[in-house]
Amino acid sequence: MDAQMRMIIQAAALISAIQAWVMFVHQRVVRRAVRPLIRYGPLFDREQERIQNLNYMYNCNDIEALWMLRMKRAPFAKLVETFRSRGLLQDNINTSVEEQVAIFLHVIGHNQRFRVIHNMVRRSMETISRYFKQVHFTIGELRGEMIRRPSGQTPPKIRGSPRWYPYFKDCIGSTHVTARVPRSQSAAYRARKHYTSENVLAAVDFDLKFTYVLAGWEGSAHDANILSDSMSRPAGINIPDGKFYLGDAGYACRPGILPPFRKTRYHLNEFSGRNYPRTAQELFNLRHSSLRITVEREFGALKNRFKILDQKPFHPYSTQVKLVLACCTLHNWILQWGFDEHVPEEEEVEPDDDVSSGHGVEAFDNDAWKNKRLKWAEAMWLNRGQCRI
Repeated sequence: MDAQMRMIIQAAALISAIQAWVMFVHQRVVRRAVRPLIRYGPLFDREQERIQNLNYMYNCNDIEALWMLRMKRAPFAKLVETFRSRGLLQDNINTSVEEQVAIFLHVIGHNQRFRVIHNMVRRSMETISRYFKQVHFTIGELRGEMIRRPSGQTPPKIRGSPRWYPYFKDCIGSTHVTARVPRSQSAAYRARKHYTSENVLAAVDFDLKFTYVLAGWEGSAHDANILSDSMSRPAGINIPDGKFYLGDAGYACRPGILPPFRKTRYHLNEFSGRNYPRTAQELFNLRHSSLRITVEREFGALKNRFKILDQKPFHPYSTQVKLVLACCTLHNWILQWGFDEHVPEEEEVEPDDDVSSGHGVEAFDNDAWKNKRLKWAEAMWLNRGQCRI
């Protein structure tokens, strides 16, 4: 083969290679043309929308802040300032402390899933979950500061009224918080109202603040058993000598706990109209109920403020228990730095039945305290003419 023929073959091979390369490049260009282009405009718009939502949330009036954050602007600003000044939460390049706290408040205030919050704050669900856990833990750092034991002094509400002084001092009560538990455990957590719940024991003062909270017991547990468990704990409920709490009929009459007379009219609506008390026991129960309604109002305010306590939450049960404590901590914070805007009217309160919420457990009374209660009832009856019933 001469040199001329060799050059022709090489040229043909080069042309074929160039054609193959051109076809390859053309196919890649065609495939790329099919792909959607990255549009930076919508991404920018989404960030702007997120910033606008946050600015609206921070700069709105108290009514709108109350609806969105479940607290007015003053307690919210003070909460953020406390977290930031103590180093409990920090601003970062992407998220401020205000946004972190707002995410948590939206979840517990409206019982919303993370995917719903994702559409509002324009954050990934992983980011929302991370900040939710951080703020939840941080609020736990305030629990010891916010939920304090009572001072032991007679409250002004009692001291200034002959209806109650010197008979009554403090209140204690329990409530059921709706819970979501595995199906295998649902029987133990099913309360008397036929829904799964956890039983929460709480002590309340007359400023509507929680002074002790114990959460996590099954909905079927008896109130007296929960109280006994609390009193046996090193950091449990503390009842000073000579003091007592008002309890409902689920508790035994014992040192430190004063329940009403059983099988006797008790609830306020039973004394409406001209249905005046006819015995010393009924008068005692009426005044007992008019004071213990403080507990019912507190629970009503708490559930009305934080819907996660009034509806089945979307979190593991261990988290649900901690959320009850976090909500009580925030409730006391709002009362300290603002005003309780969610206290329902008394007629909206659904008081517990005279029958205890337990199942087949009998509460045994202490004879000495039964006699003390009877003496107070008789003293009230003798002095009933000195004040309104």
